[in-house]
Amino acid sequence: MSIPAYQLGDHVTLKEIANAIDHGLTPIVEVESMDGIYTVRFHHANDVSELSDNKGKTRTFLGTGEIRDLLGGIGLTHGVLTWGDQCGDEMIGVPGHALTPDEMLASGTRIAFR
Repeated sequence: MSIPAYQLGDHVTLKEIANAIDHGLTPIVEVESMDGIYTVRFHHANDVSELSDNKGKTRTFLGTGEIRDLLGGIGLTHGVLTWGDQCGDEMIGVPGHALTPDEMLASGTRIAFR
């Protein structure tokens, strides 16, 4: 059973997101780097879905090449690379605030999947 694009949950498989794209979904793709481990999120209709395996566990990647091949293979052409690093340095007393998802996307780097 396929899930219509408007019913995507917090976690989606590659097959589910491919089906949604085939039915008109045009998500903003975020590839987040966290100390060399990457995760993928799809921003759509005021909601966010994380790329997961068939058991609902978040998929992680050790580089962007596999992500490029997977997402390019389902018709996505580009995304935004963001970083989940700390926003301040408590060791030297530099204050910071966590970036919002919109701020992360705005300050990210555009990447290509094709």
